[in-house]
Amino acid sequence: MQMLRFRSGSASKEKGSSPVAAGQSSPSASSTLLFSSSSSPSSLGRTSNGASAALGRPLRLVYCDGRGKFHLDPEAVAALQLVKGPVGVVSVCGRARQGKSFILNQLLGRSSGFQVASTHKPCTKGLWMWSAPIKRMSLDGTEYSLLLLDTEGIDAYDQTGTYSIQLFSLAVLLSSLFIYNQMGGIDEAALDRLSLVTEMTKHIRVRATGGKTSASEIGQFAPLFIWLLRDFYLDLAEENRKITPRDYLELALRPIQGGGRDVTSKNEIRESIRALFPDRECFTLVRPLHNENDLQRLDQIPLERLRPEFRVGLDELTKFVFERTRPKQVGSTVMTGPMLAGLTQSFLDAINNGAVPVISSSWQSVEESECRRAYDTASEVYVSSFDHNKPAEEDALREAHEDAFQKSLASFNATAVGAGSARVNYEKQLHKFCRKKFEDYKKSVFLEADKQCSDMIQRMDKKLRAACLAAGVRVASVIEVLETLLFEYESSCHGPGKWQMLAIFLRQCLEGPILDLCIKQINLAESERTALALKCRSDEDKLKLLSKQLEAQEKHKTEYLKRYEDAINDKLKISEDLAIRLSNLRSKYATLEERCTAISKDLDLARQESSNWRTKYEKSVQEHRAEGDKLISQIASLEARYSGAEGKYEAAREQATSAQEEALEWRHKYEVAAAQAKSALERVALVQDKINSMAQERVDSVRAEFADFLAEKEEEIKNLNIKLERAESHANAVSSQMQDAESQLRIHDAETNALKKEINDLLQKLDNVKSSSLSYEKEARILEQEKRYLEEKYLHECKKAEEAEEKYKSAERDAKRAIELANLARDDVITAQKEKSEAQHLSLERLTMLERVQRQVASLEQEKLKLYEGLQVLRHSEEEALSRVELLERKFDDREKEIEELMNGSNEQRSSSVHVFNDLLASERAARAEANRRAEALSLQLQITQGKLDALHQEMTTIRVTETALDGKFRSTSRGKRSRGDDVGTESVQNIEAVKGRGKSKLAGTSMFSLPEDGGSVYGGEGANIEIEEADSNDYTRFTVLRLRQELTSHGFGAQLLELKNPSKKDLLDLYEKNVLQK
Repeated sequence: MQMLRFRSGSASKEKGSSPVAAGQSSPSASSTLLFSSSSSPSSLGRTSNGASAALGRPLRLVYCDGRGKFHLDPEAVAALQLVKGPVGVVSVCGRARQGKSFILNQLLGRSSGFQVASTHKPCTKGLWMWSAPIKRMSLDGTEYSLLLLDTEGIDAYDQTGTYSIQLFSLAVLLSSLFIYNQMGGIDEAALDRLSLVTEMTKHIRVRATGGKTSASEIGQFAPLFIWLLRDFYLDLAEENRKITPRDYLELALRPIQGGGRDVTSKNEIRESIRALFPDRECFTLVRPLHNENDLQRLDQIPLERLRPEFRVGLDELTKFVFERTRPKQVGSTVMTGPMLAGLTQSFLDAINNGAVPVISSSWQSVEESECRRAYDTASEVYVSSFDHNKPAEEDALREAHEDAFQKSLASFNATAVGAGSARVNYEKQLHKFCRKKFEDYKKSVFLEADKQCSDMIQRMDKKLRAACLAAGVRVASVIEVLETLLFEYESSCHGPGKWQMLAIFLRQCLEGPILDLCIKQINLAESERTALALKCRSDEDKLKLLSKQLEAQEKHKTEYLKRYEDAINDKLKISEDLAIRLSNLRSKYATLEERCTAISKDLDLARQESSNWRTKYEKSVQEHRAEGDKLISQIASLEARYSGAEGKYEAAREQATSAQEEALEWRHKYEVAAAQAKSALERVALVQDKINSMAQERVDSVRAEFADFLAEKEEEIKNLNIKLERAESHANAVSSQMQDAESQLRIHDAETNALKKEINDLLQKLDNVKSSSLSYEKEARILEQEKRYLEEKYLHECKKAEEAEEKYKSAERDAKRAIELANLARDDVITAQKEKSEAQHLSLERLTMLERVQRQVASLEQEKLKLYEGLQVLRHSEEEALSRVELLERKFDDREKEIEELMNGSNEQRSSSVHVFNDLLASERAARAEANRRAEALSLQLQITQGKLDALHQEMTTIRVTETALDGKFRSTSRGKRSRGDDVGTESVQNIEAVKGRGKSKLAGTSMFSLPEDGGSVYGGEGANIEIEEADSNDYTRFTVLRLRQELTSHGFGAQLLELKNPSKKDLLDLYEKNVLQK
C-alpha cells in the first residue's frame, strides 16, 4: 500500500477561548476547538428540520452521580414517553473537544442547540438528547421520530476507562446510526483509541446464559457505523488511483501481516471493529476555516463564509444520515419512545448493580413494563367503552361486555410488545379483570332491575284497578289497558326476575279486579237479554212494513220495464235514419269522385296541348336562329334587321318561358287541389274503411299515370335538346351558304310574319288555358265548401247518434238499478227473517250461558280460596326475600365503605409518596447547591494555594542565592588543601547539591500540577524531570514554555501568569519581555 500524500499543510493546535452561548437552559453536547462542520443553505437538515427543531432544547438523558451510579433524567424520560410512534436514534461519539455537538446542531438545521464551547474543559457530561424529535420518512415509507444523542468525550481527563466503555456501549446499543467523530486520518493511534470496541464484549452480553459474547453476536444489534474524519488533509489514493473514504476505511481495517504480540493486538482491534460494525461507512471533512481565531467561534460564523469543500462534505454527510437512518429495532419489534426509555433504564440498572448488561434480559424487562402499561390502558379502555345504557338482560350485557372487551384487547395488542410470557400473563390478567368487572356490574344492574320491576308492577296494579272501577267500563277496554301496561312493562323493565314478577301480578289481577269486572259484565248481559227480547218484537213489526214496501217496488218495476221498451224502439228508428243518411253520403261521394276524374282528364289534355305548342315553338326558334346566323355573316345591312328579329324572338321566348312558368304554377295549384281533394276523400273515408281503400288505390293509380306522363315528357324534352344541338351544329355548317340567303330574305320576312301570327295564336291559347285554370280553381273551391258542409253534417249526425246511445245507456242503468233495488228488498226480507230466528236461538244460548256462568262462579270462588292460601304463602316468601335483600344491601353498603376506606388509604399513600418524592427532589437540589458551593470553595482554595506556591517560588529563589554565596565561600576556603582533600571536598559538595536537587524536586512534585506543552492546565509540571538551565538572559527566546513559566514565577509575576488561562509560547514571551526585561 502506498503512503498517503499530504494535501495542504498540517493540523494546527488548539488555542483561544470563547464563552458558552448565552440563553441555553442547560449545558448540552460536547464541543470542539477545531470542529469543522456547518451545513450549507441547501443542506437537508435546514430544509426539513427547522420547524421541529426550532422549539426544542437539549435535555440530559443519562448522567453519573458522585457515587458512580448512572441515572435517567426524569425530564428526558417524560419527553420520551410522549413519542408514541417509531423512533430512530442518531448518536455522535468521540474524543472530547472535537466538535461532536456542532455536527448535531447541523443535523438539527441550526447554528446553536447543543452547547458548543472552545475551552479545554469538556462541556458535556453523560448522554444528552434533543427534546423535540424530528419527524422523518424512511425510504420504505415508514414515518418515524428522529432523536439526536450527544455523548461525553470518551477520553476526558476526569474519566476512567470503565466509564468511557460504559458510555460508548450505551450509545451503541441505543442508536440506529452511530457516528464516531475523530480529528485527522485513521492511523494506529486512532485505532488504539477505538480499542474500547474490544472491551465492549466484556461489558455486554446478548444472553444471560452461556459463555463470553463475541463481537459478531453483538454486531447483530449494532447500528450503522459512520467514521467521520475531521480536518482531513490527505489525498486518498491507492496504487496511483483515487479511492473513496469507504475504501480508505476498509484498507485501514485490513489485518496487518506479521507476527508478535503487538501485531496480534492490533489485528484484534481491527477484527472487533469489523465484527461489531458489519454495516459501516466513512466520511471526510476538510478544515472549515483557515483562521484559527474564527475557529474558536465557529457557531457564530455564517455558513457562507465556510469553505465550499467543507459545505459540500457536510451536505453529503447530512443527506446520508437522513436517508440511511431507520427506526430502532430489537429483533422484529420497532422501538418507541417509552420502550427506548425502558431499555435504557434496564441497561443502567444492570450497570449500577455491577452486572454486565444483557440485551435479552433488558428487552424482557422492557416487554414487562410495556405490557404492564398496555394492561393499564386496556383496563381503562374497557371501563370507558363499556356501554352502561344497555338493558339489564343477560344477552345485551354480554354483548356490551364482548364489545368493550374486544376494544380493550385491541388496545392491549396495539400497545403490548413482544410475544413472550410477560405478554401472555398480562393478557390473562386482562381477561380476569374484564370478567370480574363484568360480573360485579351485572349483579348491581340485576338488583336495580328487580327493584324497577317491582315499582312498575305497583304502578300497573294501581292503573288497572282504576280502569276496572271506571264508569261504563268493559272487559275489552280493561284488556286493552292491560295490554298497554304489559307492553310498557316489557319495553321498560328488564332483569332475570322480570317474568316471574309479571306472572304473580297477572294472577293477582285475575283474582281481584278482573273477576269483579266479570261479575258485573254477567249482570249486564242479563239485562241486555231482556232488552233483546223487546227488540225482537219491534223487528217483527218492521218486517211487516218491509213486505208492504216490496209490493210497491214490484209495481214500480213493471212501469220501468215499459219505459225501457219504448226507449229501445226509439233507438231503432234513429239507427234506420242514420243508415239512410249514410247511403246518401256515399252516393254524393261517388258523384264527386266522377267529377274529379273528369277534371283530371281535362287537365291532362291541357298539358298535352301546351307541350305540343312548346315543341312547335322550339322548332321555329331553331329555324329562325339558323337563318339569322346566315344573314348576319353575309350582309351587314341585314344584321340590323336580323338583330331586330332576334330581339322580337327573345321577347317571344320570354313570353313562352313565362307561359311555361304559369303552366307550372297551374300544375302546382292542381297538385294542391288534388291534395285537398285527397284530404277530403280521407275525411269522408272515415265513414267507411272499404271506400277509403278504394279511393286511395285510384289516387295512387292516377299519380302513377301522371308520373309516367311526366317521365315521357321529360324524355321528349331531352330528345328536343339533342335535336337543338344538332341544329346548332348544322347552323355552323350552313354559315358557308350565307350568300344564298340574300335571295331568300323576302321569303324569310313572310315566314316571320307567319310566325308572329302563330305566336299571337299561342298567346290566345295561353289566355284560354288561364281562364280554364281559373274555372278549375273555382270548381275546387266549390268542392271544398261542399266537402266541409258534408263533414259538418256528418259530425252533427254522429253527435246525435252518440246522444241516442247515451240515452240508451242511461235507460239501461235505470233498469239495472230498479232490478238491484228489488233484489235488495228481497235480501232485506230474508235477512230480517234470519235475524229473527237467530235472535230466538241466541236467547236460548244466553239462558244456557247464564247457567254455565253461575257454575263457573261457584268454581271460581273455590279457586279463589285456594289462591288466597297460595297468596299467603307467596307473601311469606316475599317477606323472606325482602329481608334477604335488606341483608344484601347492608353487606353492599359495608363493602362500599370498605372500598372507600381503601381508596382513601391509597390516596393518602400516593400523597405521602408524592411528598417523599418532593422531599427527595428538594434534597437533590440542596445537594446540587451544596456541590456548587463546594466547587466555589475549592476554586477559592485553589487560588490561595496558587498564591502560596508563588510565595514558595520566591523563597526558593532566595534560598538558591544564599546557597550560591555559601558555595562560593566554601570553595574559597577549601583552596590550597591536598588533592585528596580536594577530591573529598568536591564529592561532598556534589552530594550536597544532589540532596538539595532531590529536595527541590520533591517540593515541586508536591506543590505543582503537570502542565502540557499544548496548552493544558496552568497548574503543573513533572517534578522529577525539571532541570534548572543556566543560560544568558539575551538568549531567552530559546527558553521552553516550562522555563518561561519558571522564570516569570521566580521574578514574582505568577499573578499575571494566572490571568492567561491557556497561553501559548508567544504570549509567555510577550509577558517575559514586558515584566522581566521591561521592554
